[in-house]
Amino acid sequence: MLRRTYNWTLRRASDRHAFLWLALLSFSEASFFPIPTEAMLVPMVIARRDQAWRMAGLATLASIIGALFGYAIGYYLYDSIGGWLINIYGLEGKARSFQDWYARYGAIVILVKGLTPIPFKLVTIASGFARYSIPSFLAAATISRGLRFFIVAGLLRRYGPPIAQFIEKRLTLVASTCLLLVLGGFAMVKFL
Repeated sequence: MLRRTYNWTLRRASDRHAFLWLALLSFSEASFFPIPTEAMLVPMVIARRDQAWRMAGLATLASIIGALFGYAIGYYLYDSIGGWLINIYGLEGKARSFQDWYARYGAIVILVKGLTPIPFKLVTIASGFARYSIPSFLAAATISRGLRFFIVAGLLRRYGPPIAQFIEKRLTLVASTCLLLVLGGFAMVKFL
């Protein structure tokens, strides 16, 4: 099943709608969907290394638009959709503590959490819920997401073939590590 999913992703990464798939995943990952953008960005850059910067730019732009959507969920719809999404991830108690963090650390919270495996949608929804300054939110989100996606794309552009071979040979290890990072991100938010 893992190999089929990986092959499906590689096919999507190299088909004519790849950029649309990437934009949709980046948008939804920043606002409500649990799968990280790198699940599409990595195979796309491996398949088309000459387009790495364009892909990273698109992922960043779509993620920022998705972040605004997540912010709106937290700002306008927290009592219905926002709270429901936070509860799905089992983090209902943590969203309110984010307000204290934002009061003290603001942009640093967004910058750090945008670079870590902590699901970014939690940051965007919590930012809206905390009524954090939209210009500051956008600046910090753009920096953190841009750094994350451009670093991934740059490393894959430069070292793509050996990384692709490593992934091909050790797909279960790579997938398990990625899953552990995502679960670790959720755990960090829940227990820290």
